[in-house]
Amino acid sequence: QVQFVESGEGLVQPGGSLRLSCAASEIPFSRYVIGWFRQAPGKQRELVAAISRDGRINYRDSMQGRFTISRDNANDTVYLQMNNLKPEDTAVYYCYTDPANIITIITSRAYWGQGTQVTVSS
Repeated sequence: QVQFVESGEGLVQPGGSLRLSCAASEIPFSRYVIGWFRQAPGKQRELVAAISRDGRINYRDSMQGRFTISRDNANDTVYLQMNNLKPEDTAVYYCYTDPANIITIITSRAYWGQGTQVTVSS
């Protein structure tokens, strides 16, 4: 069974920062695309950021300059640093990995965790 360990959930004020982390077992996490998608109530799922094995990165335009994704292949861990958070960033953030190794979309081959709640509110 694929298992994800996700951390970083919390409540933050607008303009604040959070750091999410994710690790996975039972799959060669370090060899595949890893990243996050998010889903807010009443809204569709959207890709937040993804990073390939060789460091190619895809961000959604609204996250460009505010969010930074990085990976530590030695520890099979991915991080998402989120700065200058806005209320519209409030959502459940899901860590995922995709053996298809495509950073622009999440394919049907992807696996993901249970998600972490990020709430941005004053």
